[in-house]
Amino acid sequence: MQRILAIAWLTWKAALRFKLFLVIAVLLVLAVVGLPLVIKDDGTAQGFTQIILTYTLSAITALLGLSTLWLSCGTLARDIEECQIQVVATKPIARWQIWLGKWLGIMLLNAALLAISGACVYGLLQWRATKLPEAEQKNLREQVLVARGSAKEQNKDAQIDAAAEKILQERLKSSPVTTADLPEVKKQIREQVKADFQLVPPGYTKLWQIDLGFAKNFLRDKPLQLRVKFNSAQKSASGTFVLAWQAGSAETTNYWQSEAMSLAPDTFHEFAIPPNLFNKSGVLTIVVANPNNTALLFPLDDGMEVLYPEGGFAMNFVRGLGIIFCWMALMAALGLTSASFLSFPVATFFSLAMLAVVLSSGTLEDAIETGSVAAGNEETGVAGHSVADAVLIPAFKKMLAVINLVKNFSPIDSLSTGRAITWGELGVAFAQIVLLMGGIIGIAGIVLFNRRELATAQGTQ
Repeated sequence: MQRILAIAWLTWKAALRFKLFLVIAVLLVLAVVGLPLVIKDDGTAQGFTQIILTYTLSAITALLGLSTLWLSCGTLARDIEECQIQVVATKPIARWQIWLGKWLGIMLLNAALLAISGACVYGLLQWRATKLPEAEQKNLREQVLVARGSAKEQNKDAQIDAAAEKILQERLKSSPVTTADLPEVKKQIREQVKADFQLVPPGYTKLWQIDLGFAKNFLRDKPLQLRVKFNSAQKSASGTFVLAWQAGSAETTNYWQSEAMSLAPDTFHEFAIPPNLFNKSGVLTIVVANPNNTALLFPLDDGMEVLYPEGGFAMNFVRGLGIIFCWMALMAALGLTSASFLSFPVATFFSLAMLAVVLSSGTLEDAIETGSVAAGNEETGVAGHSVADAVLIPAFKKMLAVINLVKNFSPIDSLSTGRAITWGELGVAFAQIVLLMGGIIGIAGIVLFNRRELATAQGTQ
């Protein structure tokens, strides 16, 4: 460990000698302090946090991520190219210790920079909050600068699959389908069944039963929030639709009914409901009535969600920074691995290319959903086809599964909407991003560095 720490200290000294630490620290402070002062919010608690947290944390992630890739590629590749690593390698120190020492040094730099920028964001957030109106400050403390847990209705995929299979078997009895067309027919039937689960026809109601689980034990006498979203195939003259809400059941002592709400489609709405509306088992019953002349669709994934208080903002903010720190650890491992077998420019290009693949996961999802990499016909709605689909689509699925191990954690969205980031989520993020993905990349980097010939001339005449 002493040898690893020695290499880490040399990495620190190099960053300080070349003024890298100072430059990145200044850029981060300017980004997190200057950006919110330039961009104006709408005066609401939600708009305020969107500016402070979304923009600043995104800027921190981008700047720190790029600097981590650049430093991790440069610190090893340049040492090899300038023949400095040969001096270190002749000492009684293993190459894996050199590699880990450089990774540790970069992560200590990241920890210091993340602490400085995070403290600036938190201090700016508290200072700017005092400038809001009193009502918005109250809303900020109760709904935004909190750590709220979430509960949704039980997953209905099994019910949808069973209903779709039953319809398919009945249809096959009357109208046989060719083997080539069977997958598309299955997909269409499943989408129709799924739509029935989400649809609220005109003049009808829809019921959700949401199990709060263990959280019911500490939610007595505490108000909850409903977060709802719906879609509409038709537009209304006013741009909104009237909805009436009910919560509670015959098993509860309280029963709540809202006044008619005029809500816009295709956007999230949050509103509070009184406490103690769930039954003894912790199940909260919610009903919506649709008095409009058009059907409304509440998506199964995010159409209805119950939010409840779970903790304070300060520790939630620290856990969010912890997930960003895990991302930086993975980028440092990627940069060092690239530099283990490539020159500095090529290693940097390779690392940025890998980052671009991660950021283009939406394109991979679209290709997987359509089943083809070829563009379809937008006018007819017919999907395109390519001879490479048989190879690329399975490859895309595997790539997306790996990418999602990293991208499934979104501390910026959670913090800006007052969502709780639990210690368990941080632990899973550390296990998947640092130990699993970073470990695999790190092992590959150490193996490549061990096999690299350092005694050859590096760019000398």
